[in-house]
Amino acid sequence: MGGELTAKGRATRDRIVEGAALVLRERGIEQATLDEVMARTRTSKSQLFHYFRGGKEDLLLAVARFEAEQVIEDQQPYLSSLDSWEAWEQWREAVIRRYEEQGDRCPLAALSQHLGSRTPGAQAIVVGLMHRWQEQLAAGIRALQEAGHLPREVDVDERAATLLVAIQGGVGILQSTGRSYHLRVALDHAIGDLHRLAEHRPAAVPGS
Repeated sequence: MGGELTAKGRATRDRIVEGAALVLRERGIEQATLDEVMARTRTSKSQLFHYFRGGKEDLLLAVARFEAEQVIEDQQPYLSSLDSWEAWEQWREAVIRRYEEQGDRCPLAALSQHLGSRTPGAQAIVVGLMHRWQEQLAAGIRALQEAGHLPREVDVDERAATLLVAIQGGVGILQSTGRSYHLRVALDHAIGDLHRLAEHRPAAVPGS
């Protein structure tokens, strides 16, 4: 339906999705109601069902897409510019700050669990997020290679996957314990491994 909307229609739909995301973060999926979403976004029931014909499930799916985008957006501008060690350190701090502020609640995980396999496209949202995230990390590692900070033989995809696992594992423990210690340690080790590869890269051959 998104391609059929006017600019005003897209703005209204986006306002509903963003407002619903706030309600769900505050109230939780099970407690939040469409009436609360309508009140928060100043929309009528007819408007809501115009943009989300499947009702609450369609709205939740749209909010899941929004939350997936937020995961990437909250790491910017650093995630898209990982071309120096300083940029990697800034990105690390942005990631830790984001998940410390989020605490023990993960809106996207809660939505994915609620929607489950019965909702077409729900799993694809998370899969797509992980793919984009790993690709951006891989691009950052390639940028280090281009800048001469890492040897060419480094397995970029393997290192990007390791970083993503470090984040996901650390965040999972943070959500269980309320402590960001494990996330910090995991990221420090993953980025530290890149530093050690840089330190042991072959010396440049004069005139090459």
